[in-house]
Amino acid sequence: MKWFNHIAIAAATAAVIAPPLVPIAILGATAPDWLERVHKALTGARLRHRGPTHYVIMWILGLFATLTLYDVHHIGAAFFYGGLTHVTADAFTVTGVPFSPLSDRRFHLFGGRIRTGNPEEYLVSGAIVIVCSIIAIATRHYADVSYAPFFFDYPEYYNNGLIDAAEWRQHRFKFF
Repeated sequence: MKWFNHIAIAAATAAVIAPPLVPIAILGATAPDWLERVHKALTGARLRHRGPTHYVIMWILGLFATLTLYDVHHIGAAFFYGGLTHVTADAFTVTGVPFSPLSDRRFHLFGGRIRTGNPEEYLVSGAIVIVCSIIAIATRHYADVSYAPFFFDYPEYYNNGLIDAAEWRQHRFKFF
């Protein structure tokens, strides 16, 4: 999948869970690809794309470890969650992703029918973004987070006297 879709999926799903962690989840969503470049810069050896940085089990173990161990403000968990969304999205593609270093087989979801860059890729990520947006707007509690930087509640701000009528009119139809 393209980076745009990895970012959209990670941001949308993280915004439903904890909006302040969206930037960290986005960083994690691009990590499997840029970690290949970091490895090449440090060692001089090139890694195969969708190779060791795309092991599904490593991202699951990283997420589990950060959720069970002490993690300051869940920053590590958000990073590993973003990486897990990346490899999960890549599992929808024809080439798939390796599940673990102990297996040479590729992991596919729904038969791996999507080709990178095709319209189906944008359709899947768009559907995920729409569903997550509906959930986030419908709940409006954002998992008991008092500050949601990506979802503004302008009517509530107006009722509480935080903004004036002109600013409310200017932003009343903006949902994000």
